[in-house]
Amino acid sequence: MKILVTGGLGFIGSHTVVELQNEGYQVVIIDNCSNASEDVLDGITKITGKQPDFEKLDLRNKVDVLDFFSRHKNIDGVIHFAASKAVGESVEKPLLYYENNLSTLVYLLQQLSAKNKAHFIFSSSCTVYGQADEMPITENAPVKPAESPYGNTKQIGEEIIRDSCEVFSNLQAISLRYFNPMGAHPSAEIGELPLGIPQNLVPFITQTGIGMREQLSVFGDDYPTKDGTCIRDYIHVVDLAKAHVVALKRLLEGKNEKNYEVFNVGTGTGSSVLEVIKSFERVSGEELNYKIVGRRPGDVVSAYADTSRANRVLGWKAESTLDDAMRSAWLWEKKIRA
Repeated sequence: MKILVTGGLGFIGSHTVVELQNEGYQVVIIDNCSNASEDVLDGITKITGKQPDFEKLDLRNKVDVLDFFSRHKNIDGVIHFAASKAVGESVEKPLLYYENNLSTLVYLLQQLSAKNKAHFIFSSSCTVYGQADEMPITENAPVKPAESPYGNTKQIGEEIIRDSCEVFSNLQAISLRYFNPMGAHPSAEIGELPLGIPQNLVPFITQTGIGMREQLSVFGDDYPTKDGTCIRDYIHVVDLAKAHVVALKRLLEGKNEKNYEVFNVGTGTGSSVLEVIKSFERVSGEELNYKIVGRRPGDVVSAYADTSRANRVLGWKAESTLDDAMRSAWLWEKKIRA
C-alpha cells in the first residue's frame, strides 16, 4: 500500500516514515523543507534500507496539490503533519499559521473527497483542550477557546475534518491529539533538528547542554504546580510514530467505529520543566545552565493525557520513559554536533 506523508522530513514525520517502511508500506513524502532538511532522507534510508519517494512541494499552492494527486492516483492513505507548530511564534505571526495550517488541510481534503476511498490521519494536539479543568485529560474534555493561534488552527482543523467526514462517506479520518514529543531514533540517524532558534523545550536543553547556547530560559516558576513550572506529557517520538501506524491500520482494515475518531496520544504522566531539566542532568552527567524568566504568552499551566482510550481501542501504549527519551535526544545532539 502507498502512503502519503506530508511534512515527512520533519521531526515526527520522519520517524513515522521509518515505522511505516518497517511495516512494509510504500511511502511518498511531501515537504517544502521550510523547517526540515533533505538530508533526513539519508537517515531514513540508513535505518530502513529503503529510500522513500520524495517531492519538494508547498501544499499552500493548490495547483501543485492538484497536480500531485493527478500523478499519484493510487494513494491508499495520508498522514498529514505539514504545519507550523510553535505556540510562541503563532502568537507573533497568526496569519502565517492560519494560512499554512488550514489552507493546506482544505486542499488535501478536496482531493481526498473525490476518491472512492480515503484514509486520513491528522496530526492534532492537546492544545485543543486549552487549560483543561481536570487532569489527566480525556477525549471527552471540552474543547475550550484556544490559548494561541496554533492551538486554534488545530481546533479548526479538527472541525474541518469532522464536517467533511459527515458529508463524504468515503472519507475515514482519525485525529491524534498528541502531547509533547521528544527524543530521537535509537540509531541516532534522525532526530529533532529545528532550523534557527528551537521552539520546543528539549532541543533547547540539549543545545544548551552541548554549549551551542549559553543559557536556557525557564518561562515562569510561579504557576500553581508542584515546583512552579509548567507541566506537560513528554512522549518519545518513536512511541508517537508507532501510534500513527496503528491508527492508519485501523482505517485501512475498516475497524473504525465512525467516519471520524479522536485519540489522545501521550504517556499519561505529567512532568514539570524542572523535572525535564533534572532528567537531562541525570542521563548526560552535565549540569545545565538555566535561569527563571517571565511567563510566555500562550502557555497553559498543565496538560497531560488520559491515554486509556488509545490503550484499549487502538491497542497502543507508550513504552519509553522520560529518561529513555532524553537519553536518545542527547545522543542525537552529540552526534550532529560532533
